[in-house]
This record gives sequence, C-alpha cells and structure tokens, in this order.
Amino acid sequence: MGHKLLPEVFRLWVLACFLLPAASSTRILRIGLKKQRLDLHAIRAARTEISDLGDSDGDILPLKNYLDAQYYGVIGIGSPPQNFTVVFDTGSSNLWIPSSKCYFSIACYFHSRYRSTKSTTYTKIGKSCEINYGSGSISGFLSADNVEVGNVIVKDQVFMEATREGSVGFLLAKFDGILGLGFQEMSVGNVVPLWYNLMGQKLVSEEVFSIWLNRDPDAEEGGEIVFGGIDEKQYKGKHTYVPVTKKGYWEFNMGDVLIGKNSTGVCKDGCAAIVDSGTSLVAGPTAVVAEINHAIGAEGVISSECKQVVSEYGNLIWDLLVSGAQPGQVCSQLGLCIFKYYERNVIKRVVKKEKEAEAGDAGLCTACEMTVIWVQNQLNQKKTKDKVLHYVTQLCESLPSPSGESTVDCNKISSMPIITFTIADKPFTLTPHQYIVTTGGGMDRVCVSGFSALDLPVPREPTPTTPLWILGDVFMGVYHTVFDFANMEIGFAEAA
Repeated sequence: MGHKLLPEVFRLWVLACFLLPAASSTRILRIGLKKQRLDLHAIRAARTEISDLGDSDGDILPLKNYLDAQYYGVIGIGSPPQNFTVVFDTGSSNLWIPSSKCYFSIACYFHSRYRSTKSTTYTKIGKSCEINYGSGSISGFLSADNVEVGNVIVKDQVFMEATREGSVGFLLAKFDGILGLGFQEMSVGNVVPLWYNLMGQKLVSEEVFSIWLNRDPDAEEGGEIVFGGIDEKQYKGKHTYVPVTKKGYWEFNMGDVLIGKNSTGVCKDGCAAIVDSGTSLVAGPTAVVAEINHAIGAEGVISSECKQVVSEYGNLIWDLLVSGAQPGQVCSQLGLCIFKYYERNVIKRVVKKEKEAEAGDAGLCTACEMTVIWVQNQLNQKKTKDKVLHYVTQLCESLPSPSGESTVDCNKISSMPIITFTIADKPFTLTPHQYIVTTGGGMDRVCVSGFSALDLPVPREPTPTTPLWILGDVFMGVYHTVFDFANMEIGFAEAA
C-alpha cells in the first residue's frame, strides 16, 4: 500500500516546488564593478553634471569604473538582448541609450545603438523628450522593450532612444547610456524608472539597493551594486540612517562641515545634501569649497571680484557684523545685492537665477556674500580684523577654476586636514588620501582636489535658501550607502 502512495507523493512534491516562491538568489541582483586608471584630461569629460544577504548566489554582472568618475555595467535591451554599457546614476531617474536613428551626433557613432527592428518585444511610443545633465543634454523619443539586468528581465520598460547627444563629454565617455536610480518625481516625461519596475514586478527580494565602491586604483574589483538587499561583507559596523526629505534626488538633511576641528560656518543651521553615484567628486557651495581648497593648498583661479570686495568693502563688512547686522542683509546694505532669489529645477538639474534689480553687479554680489560668510566665521573664532581680512584675501586666491577642478601638491597630501561631514549628528570624515584624486604616475602624476564648487541653493523654510551638497563617488567610496525605498531612508557605514 505504501509503495502505491510514492508516485502521488512525488507528484505533490514536484507541484510544491513549482508553487513555492523563487529562491532568494533569483531575486537579488549583484552587479560587480571593475576599475580603470584615471587621466586628468578625461576627468573633465567624465563628469556628469551631479537586510543582510549573506552568501547570496545571485548572478554577478561585471561593471567597470571609468576614471573613478563613472561606474558602469552591461544591460541588455530587447529580445534577443542588445547589450549596452550604462552608468548606474542615483542622481537621475531615466534610462536612455543611443538610437539607431541617431544620425547627426558624432557621439552615437562611437557607441552601441539600439535597433528596434531587431527586437521581437519592442513597443513603439514615439513621444519626444529631452534630459539635461550637468555635462550636457540628451534628446530623443520614448520606446518600450524588455530590459535584462543581471539575471532578471524587466518587461515593457520605457526608455529613451537618444537621437542627439549635445556634449563632447558623451563622445569621450566609455558608457553608452545612463540608467537612473532616482525617484519618479523627477523622471522626465513621468516615465516609471527601471528600479520601480524591478520592485513592481517582484524581481527583487526587498525594496532596497546598496552601493559599495572600491577606490583602490589598482584593484581589479571596482565595487558592487546589490539590488534587493545589503551585503554585510561590504561594510563595517552599523549604518547611520537619515530620512529622505524630498523625493526626486535621494535628498536628506546634513549638518555642519568641518575643516580639521573648525566649522566652516555655512551648514551650522543645516544644509541639504543628495547622494549621487553619477557625480565623481563632492560638490558644494563655492564659499565652503574655497575654504577647503585653501586649507589643502589647492590652486585655483584668482577672482578679481572677490579681491575687489575685500579691498573696498572689507572694513565695512567687518564693522557691520561687529555692530550686530544680520549677515544675510550686509551685502544689501552695501548696495551690492539689491534683491535676489533662486529657483531650482530638479528635472533639468540646473539652477535658474532670477534677479529683480536695476543696480548691483552679480559678480560683486556673489563675492560679497562669500566674504560675509568668511568674515562671520572668523569673528566666531575671535580673530583680529587685520588677520581676518588677510585670510579672506587668501581665500579669494583659492577660489576654484570655472570648471570646478583644483590641483594640489602631491607631496603634501599627508599634511592636509581631515574634512568632516555631520550626518544625523555623527561625524563622517574624509582623510586627505580619500578626498584627493590621483591621476597618472611618475613625472606625470597629478593630484586633484575631490571638492568641486557648485552653487545649488534649495528653497527651504525658515531660511529662503539652503545650501546644497552633492556627495558623489569621492564620498561614496569611503561610505557604503544603502538606498531604502520601503522606509524612505538613506544609510551610511564605513566601507569594507
């Protein structure tokens, strides 16, 4: 009798195997990264704007780290899949790749192009759209097709076929396109991002992804992106979590920024920050970056407007601040800033500066505002006026070049100060060897400051504008980062 039940039991066991949820290895995407050495000239071209898994057996998808500035990997689009290299960018939300219909942009001819006629799962949409990055714009039209990421296939993903790439940076880039991992709120055309479809189609175990970047230029493994969880081997200690304050970028509130043990003053009352894997350096307000670059001996372009303000108005700025004037009103009282406000367009990732004034010069106004910040910060340290104005003049000479990069003496890296970012009231430090980007070798060795000036104020209450920081790969290479979509949190822990 017992032996007659065996076939039935076997059938039930087989049926159960088909009905059980897929093993975790099929719902966790582990995407490996590889690295390439840096080149100073290519850094400029490479700039874009911007739960425990244990021993998962998930497929490894190799990625390469281009110039410590672009982390990219291969995805497949269509049936059969056409392969493309894409940057995994937490600072944007759209997926785009070059189109076979891109005829008038040279960059398209140097990269793989998508051919809809070769895919049996292609769906025509045709709506035109344009995406703006810090490094240039991309325009084209929308299409839909299956997208292969790691060992899973996202069905009917809408993406843009680029027909025009408006920047030489895209011509020199090692990647074909960009895969945005930001929120749908800033998606051009309100396209549902691929990450949303990974979750919606139940292709990942959890609504979280994490990024580990290896900044060792000699390491073959450049890091890893894990979709659907966290690998505890990639970090040390525990993560510090902060809530996402605004959907669009992965944005959160950050505290003070310190040079050594001294506050830079700008973020004492809080700053906004975004975590952006598509930005190579750490970008922040020009006033603070100038202080940092001065402290580390970075060489920038001398700003005539800045030195003019210090020379002609330095004493008045000092006297007004000592008398108790509000720092935000000093430049208006001097007649250099009549009225100015900022509007941030998160979709285009640009800042529109609108000034309602018949008098006052924009360059002098900006220089005055920076001078006030510096003087106020030195006042708090009880320095004398002569020393303060001399120091501020030196800061003027350390203002970054228009392209944002500043070089340093490679032989003085060990003597440079630690830079600290305060997140959730905890210090997150960057040592000189972590924030200095080294390119070349021997006589051709060049060392570049990891801090770039970028003024992107965000409207906030009660202050009209809150300075914005972009924590790019220089920061993410030191701190393993968790993007928790379910709980709307971002986590940071020391990278392993």
